[in-house]
Amino acid sequence: MTTKDFKVISVAVGQYGLEGSLYLPSDPVGIIIFAHGSGSSRFSPRNIFVAKQLVKCGFACLLFDLLTSDEARDRRNVFDIPLLGARVAEAVSWALANPIVSGAPVGLFGASTGAAAALVAAAQAALRISAVVSRGGRPDLAGTALGQVQAPTLLIVGGLDHEVIELNKEALGKLNCVAQLEIVPGATHLFEEPGTLEHVVERAAAWFLEHIHGPAFGRDGAGRE
Repeated sequence: MTTKDFKVISVAVGQYGLEGSLYLPSDPVGIIIFAHGSGSSRFSPRNIFVAKQLVKCGFACLLFDLLTSDEARDRRNVFDIPLLGARVAEAVSWALANPIVSGAPVGLFGASTGAAAALVAAAQAALRISAVVSRGGRPDLAGTALGQVQAPTLLIVGGLDHEVIELNKEALGKLNCVAQLEIVPGATHLFEEPGTLEHVVERAAAWFLEHIHGPAFGRDGAGRE
């Protein structure tokens, strides 16, 4: 990975003004929108780590809260996949219309239940999602939306996360797009073991670089060769 200068911009996403942080390198090649898991937020240390590494590959990254502060007080909302998927879709629409990053090819990175939300959003063909990566995700929770996903999808699971491996295998069988399951040896659900999260970053970056296409875009949103 090459080092790129970047800045972090505080943003309000969508009609509910969801709080977000936009990691913006000087010459982005695409934007990756993150969907965190249950009980987490835009301050997820693992997602921030992944985002900073993806920035080095030239990607802008949006980390945002999927719920308002009032909504987050109701624990049922944390597991409401249709609601969370709608929020990811809203973030995609926001990015496509935002002059800072408009015209950028879009990828989605989901963790835990956020992976299901990302896949629900990716199932909406009109959003033109270029690629999806799931880290320790629960893609099975996306239900029937799995069969409608067209974007190339990479499912990354820890080798010691046995139950989640089986759930990901089931989800893989329901995907009709280009899809792959990557099992990281020696990793548990949160990829806390030395080197395992770095492995996630390496595979995610390679997947996005392979499948996200389009010219670089500038701060004015204009594409250029």
